[in-house]
Amino acid sequence: MKYARALTIAGSDSGGGAGIQADLKTFQELGVFGMSALTAVTAQNTLGVHGVYPMSLEALENQIDAVAADLPPAAIKTGMLFNSDMIELVARKVKEYDWNQVVIDPVMVAKGGQSLLQEEAVEALIEQLLPLSYVITPNLPEAEALVGMSVQTIEDRKLAAKKLHQKGARHVVIKGGHGKEGDQVIDLLFDGENFTEFESQRIQTKHTHGTGCTYAAAITAEIAKGKSVKDAVNTAKQFIQAAIEHTLEFGEGHGPTNHWAYNEK
Repeated sequence: MKYARALTIAGSDSGGGAGIQADLKTFQELGVFGMSALTAVTAQNTLGVHGVYPMSLEALENQIDAVAADLPPAAIKTGMLFNSDMIELVARKVKEYDWNQVVIDPVMVAKGGQSLLQEEAVEALIEQLLPLSYVITPNLPEAEALVGMSVQTIEDRKLAAKKLHQKGARHVVIKGGHGKEGDQVIDLLFDGENFTEFESQRIQTKHTHGTGCTYAAAITAEIAKGKSVKDAVNTAKQFIQAAIEHTLEFGEGHGPTNHWAYNEK
């Protein structure tokens, strides 16, 4: 049996709930061999981010080159890229290796509120990396930062999705976890022509650390396996729903999701 490979370019979460750790756990659970290139090491637990220590550009580039030379991925995911120099480097490498299945999770703020992307980097993300994306997966606050408008209602989300598509993203998934639809969470997929809504039951829990990373990683894994974006989002939606429903209840703050719940269910 031939197994698909996926590469995540993101930060390390010492608490294990988000970042590289969440991505690799998700890849594994979905039957994809995961590889990584670290952008930064964070000192982090469920109570928050206590330190961010970025890698050098040389270290990041060497990691990406090493993977590309020997273990070329079928899909790649980006997470925390920290600053504009890293974004420029990743964009250059995506073009150098002709990677056309790039899933961008525009990580900007940690669950505890600490910024994980420097302000000057947002423009670099929009101008250099977004046009190379196969899928981009912002939540509502991230979508607002990327398009410069309020993104609350479903109509707002559709307009924001169109704007992100016009900026170069081939597929846009706007996550509805921050929405105000009551008991429902509505995620919106736009493929440049059609909108598809994915609904799930809202789970009342504080243990949602790493949901964005996990969701985008699940999409990446399914795309690496050759699935369509629509099917990949559908699986990712089920994966993250199970991970939140069957919470582990670890830690005193925003605890991690349960990455093995989807397969156990």
